Amino acid sequence: MWPKLVKSLTLALVLVLLSACGAGSTATVPTAVPEPTAIPTAIPAPTAAPVPTTAPVAEPEPTSAVLTPVLPATVTDYQGETVVVESVDRIVSLTGDITEIIFALGMGDYIVGVDSSATYPAEKTKSLPNIGYQRRLNAEGILALNPTLVIGDEAAGPPEALAQIRSAGVPVALVADPPTMDAPMQKILFVARALGIPERGYELAGQVEAEIARARADAATLPRPPRVLFLYLRGTDVQQVAGANTAIDAMITAAGGVNAATEAGIVNYAPLSAEVVIAAQPDVILVLTKGLESVGGVDGLLQIPGLADTPAGQQRRVVDFDDLYLLGMGPRTGQALADLVAAFKDAVAQTGGS
Repeated sequence: MWPKLVKSLTLALVLVLLSACGAGSTATVPTAVPEPTAIPTAIPAPTAAPVPTTAPVAEPEPTSAVLTPVLPATVTDYQGETVVVESVDRIVSLTGDITEIIFALGMGDYIVGVDSSATYPAEKTKSLPNIGYQRRLNAEGILALNPTLVIGDEAAGPPEALAQIRSAGVPVALVADPPTMDAPMQKILFVARALGIPERGYELAGQVEAEIARARADAATLPRPPRVLFLYLRGTDVQQVAGANTAIDAMITAAGGVNAATEAGIVNYAPLSAEVVIAAQPDVILVLTKGLESVGGVDGLLQIPGLADTPAGQQRRVVDFDDLYLLGMGPRTGQALADLVAAFKDAVAQTGGS
């Protein structure tokens, strides 16, 4: 009987052990569950998703292209006349400075015609219909472009052509162009208001004003003010100096220089003469690039009576800038002023700084 009992107990014990082993093998499944842990390692894909983070970078584009003019817009021109602008779909710009401002404001795609002084941005202005020179405009040619707005500065003319455009029902908005360093900001704000985008005008005007202020601060570090003679040249036919009440006088002064022609009592523009040159005794001769080319470069320039004997002539210190860049009083004026300061610093350094 005992052997049978032992066998029974032994059999029961084996069954218990087998049952425990079966339970242990199922208990190991959770420890082998790397799949759930592997899933979280794949989850970083959403967190690292670069698409949402790069999308906002493209948002500035709409800001510049999102300019939605608020029209009608009303401005008061330089003669005190009220001008109401109903549409900016087809703009004819009468002067180079205003054309550059319109492009800088982000509204260049609306321009359908420009004058011959519009040279910037070159790749854009070259492809646009040319209406001639700003002071000798033809009303028929402008009206043939079906403009909804004709805009420029006070240099545009003749008055008869402008009157004919107005009588055809097209608004003509002309802004003042004072020979001061405030001119760029004034013109930018006027144009922006006329186009129905005043806020963009404040933004651009503030940027240009800050650039001018930085250049002026740099000019204040000059050891001494150089004497500068500006020459407006168009071959041998037109050779003039610029004195007080001119844009270049404002630029020379802001850049830390002394306008020798102003010091000699010249106001506006006057013919160049040997007497003026001798009295000026400039450290720097400042010219426009096209003007310099028209007289045969520096060599040709120094053939003009008296110039070769000046301190600037003896050292061939001739500085030239693009016409619109230097005299345009527009969006790039702060940059032009900074470049002029740099040129004056070089000139002063060459003369010993004192």
